[in-house]
Amino acid sequence: MTDGELKHLIKMANQISDNLSHGDEAEIIATRVAEHMIRFWAPSMKAKIIQYLDAGGEDLKEPTRLAVRKISTAGN
Repeated sequence: MTDGELKHLIKMANQISDNLSHGDEAEIIATRVAEHMIRFWAPSMKAKIIQYLDAGGEDLKEPTRLAVRKISTAGN
């Protein structure tokens, strides 16, 4: 996956987080985002965003970070 593809994944993940926020707390948003990623993201996409978080994930918003951590520990 190229650097541009990773940037696109980061942008998509943060947009999903924004779209599913509904003004709720980060943990609730993260659950929604994780469920979305598990259902709709290809395994390669999930693996890449998990790898990015493991390397620091500085461009991920807090609910997005929590969501990626959830999919990482869920084995998805």
